[in-house]
Amino acid sequence: MGRTVSSKAAIAAIEADGWSEVAQVGSHKHFKHPTKMGRATVPHPNKELAIGTIKSIERQTGVKLR
Repeated sequence: MGRTVSSKAAIAAIEADGWSEVAQVGSHKHFKHPTKMGRATVPHPNKELAIGTIKSIERQTGVKLR
C-alpha cells in the first residue's frame, strides 16, 4: 500500500503550491488557486486520509501528496 497522508500534511502541500483557503463547511476546508481552475476540498482534521480521498485531492489540485 501507499504511504498515508494526514489532512494537516495535505493542506501544507497544497498551500505551498499556491492554494488558499476560501471557506470551511463543517469539517471540510475549501481551497482555490489564483490561476488553476476549480476548488479543492480537504476534510480536516484527519490523522489518515483514505486512499480515495488522497487521489481526489491530487486530481483536484495537481499536487502529488504521496
